[in-house]
Amino acid sequence: MHAPTPTVLITGMAGFIGFHLARRLVRQGARVVGLDNLNDYYDPSLKHARLAELGSSVTFYRADLADKSAVDAVFAAHDFDVVIHLAAQAGVRYSIENPEAYIQSNLVGTFTILEACRHKPPTHLIYASSSSVYGNSDDVPFRTDAAADAPVSLYAATKRSNELMAYCYSHLYGVPSTGLRFFTVYGPWGRPDMAYFSFTRDILAGRPITVYNDGEMSRDFTYVDDIVEGIVRLIDKPPVEQKGARHRILNIGNNSPVNLMDFVRVLERTLGTPAVITHAPMQPGDVVSTWADSSELWELTGFTPSTSVEAGVMAFAEWYRTYYPGPRSE
Repeated sequence: MHAPTPTVLITGMAGFIGFHLARRLVRQGARVVGLDNLNDYYDPSLKHARLAELGSSVTFYRADLADKSAVDAVFAAHDFDVVIHLAAQAGVRYSIENPEAYIQSNLVGTFTILEACRHKPPTHLIYASSSSVYGNSDDVPFRTDAAADAPVSLYAATKRSNELMAYCYSHLYGVPSTGLRFFTVYGPWGRPDMAYFSFTRDILAGRPITVYNDGEMSRDFTYVDDIVEGIVRLIDKPPVEQKGARHRILNIGNNSPVNLMDFVRVLERTLGTPAVITHAPMQPGDVVSTWADSSELWELTGFTPSTSVEAGVMAFAEWYRTYYPGPRSE
């Protein structure tokens, strides 16, 4: 980091990655300010529990990113050295049901953050993108210089739009920014809408799990601590100017795609319970496979994600059984 005690803003701090990142930065001595609207896309009690874990070690504002006056007030109250923009309306399938939520959160919300950074520039803006921008490409592993112009969900389209918006703000206003394309992040304190989370819940409850496309899908599952490590190592490495903009895009993925049925088998072994599997067709907006080329991250930081699925699932299962100690009927 560029200062002994940097002040860092994390949007989406009550979210999965935001929580883990805030906890890590606090341990490193940073002043951490968080912003989150605590919406009910998934159980808000989990978000409140994450904030409770952070406690008074952070400064927290409950605000919606689309509320420009609220965001501007947070920026007026602090001088941020680094802004890490993780807040977004997540979920590929939900973007088909409720597209407006994605426009407000992912487009308007990102615009608000970019505007705030334009007027009070940090030394580095890091923002979350997604592997979904690659669409159903079969050119694997996914490289950041590959075309990302055929999104198959509105969620993916908003994430690609965020990248273009950030590039433009870097070019026009000099905001140094790095976009990170995350690949299927999982781990303790995770999102209940993610498949690994719902699979765990249903396997332990003896309910069937639904596996799409006969399980003929693969994901580059990336453990949350690896995501956080990558972000932390990039904080004091803002991009240099290239072709008129201080902007870059990097993948953060495990570079080791796992077949979905193999992942289910790891879950079964870890939980000590067999899964009852129901098969269903491929869902609209879904992709067959993801696979990150994270070589650029390695070149910049000397780090690349490497936590095995077995180790990551074990850590998640241990947390899950502690957080949800009794049978769950919902």
